[in-house]
Amino acid sequence: MRTFDVVVVGAGPGGEVAAGRLAEAGLSVAIVEADKVGGECAYYACMPSKALLRPGELLAEARRVPGVAEAVTGRLDRDAVLRRRDELIGGLDDAGQLPWLTDRGITLVRGWGRLTGEKQIEVGGETLWARRAVILAAGTTATLPDIDGLAESKPWTNREATTAKEIPESLVIVGGGVVGVEMSQAYASLGTRVTLVEGSPGLLPREEDFVREQVTAALVDAGVEIRRGRQATAVRRDGDLVYVTLDDGGPVTAEEVLVAAGRTPQTAGLGLDRVGVAAEGFVKVDDRMRVPGLDWLYVVGDLNGRTLFTHMAKYQAAIAATAVLGGDMTAEHLADGPGAPRVIFTDPQVAAVGHTSASAAAAGLQVRIVDVPTDGNAGASFTGGDRGTARFLVDERRDVLVGVTVVGTAVAEFLQAATIAIVGEVPVRRLRHAIPPFPTRSEIWLALFNALGI
Repeated sequence: MRTFDVVVVGAGPGGEVAAGRLAEAGLSVAIVEADKVGGECAYYACMPSKALLRPGELLAEARRVPGVAEAVTGRLDRDAVLRRRDELIGGLDDAGQLPWLTDRGITLVRGWGRLTGEKQIEVGGETLWARRAVILAAGTTATLPDIDGLAESKPWTNREATTAKEIPESLVIVGGGVVGVEMSQAYASLGTRVTLVEGSPGLLPREEDFVREQVTAALVDAGVEIRRGRQATAVRRDGDLVYVTLDDGGPVTAEEVLVAAGRTPQTAGLGLDRVGVAAEGFVKVDDRMRVPGLDWLYVVGDLNGRTLFTHMAKYQAAIAATAVLGGDMTAEHLADGPGAPRVIFTDPQVAAVGHTSASAAAAGLQVRIVDVPTDGNAGASFTGGDRGTARFLVDERRDVLVGVTVVGTAVAEFLQAATIAIVGEVPVRRLRHAIPPFPTRSEIWLALFNALGI
């Protein structure tokens, strides 16, 4: 048995941040990882997907700008795109991540960790004991729905889609969430014939209605065939082709099928039942990321189901580490939940934080909705047109922003200003004195102030 102050299970972004903070504070820390240090995001999600998306996004923008458009005459170099993707994910080798742990004195234990009792983790027959706390950051895996023949058809999940060695000539994508729309965009830009099967209520159902409309239009323009309101009922692989049967009886044929149907928490096998916690589904935690009734057990990141984003896993890890060290950093309203900042890296991009109009209404808020065109300023003229809408939700009672959604070209960097305004609860009349420089696209804020008459 080896003893540490804290044992962290899972070396993804959440686990790394928690371990790093605690080790830098002088605690002895072990981090347990069964796959790769860096986690899903670094190798199979955020990083490789953006590497596949960025070339097409940049090319499309260039083709919208006169003078540059005339100079762009070729197609994307598929091989070059894949080589760059492989560089960013280290060729699926986590050796480059290990010095970060070593420099902080964190002990890496390879293997699957499971609880065997209070503050005890078993890894490959060895027991690790934690004096202060155990932090679980085991994440999620791709959900495979119960579709006839799917499992036997060797479907792609996000892992195969983001690390494919060759670009297929045709691809069926089942699911219209973030993974579905991003991979539709990426593969269409690389020359794949993409069919996207979206069920009810349509693409990106958690975002504003105009988001779905504008992203759908962009995907259709990019050549994606969208089967609206359809469900896959059967999948068969025959030789080099996959046959996907839809609920309207229509078959779709392609070289590969990607299932983008959500995420399943990796609670099974963690030994949670050994400490009286349900071993199925997401693990409930309080605002300090602590499991109720167990002052030594914390769960951060996707495993607790609060907000499934890498940046939120890091945020939760900081909260948990602070609590272990005796401090107090609880999750703020909207900062850690459905209103967390989020970006969909399609072209146009979607950047949102806080409430949507639907969630604000569900929360009983009286909001004023202000919609402005994202390209309605001088700065947008230099991007070839932003093709999108910016929506601001103002709480009429408190005179503060409670939600912002922006659709447009490369609008991800817009988001932090909106996040600060919402989390900081800055009065809109005070925001009026934060002047956006001319000629920048951030002048969409002036359109908000003009609409409010301030």
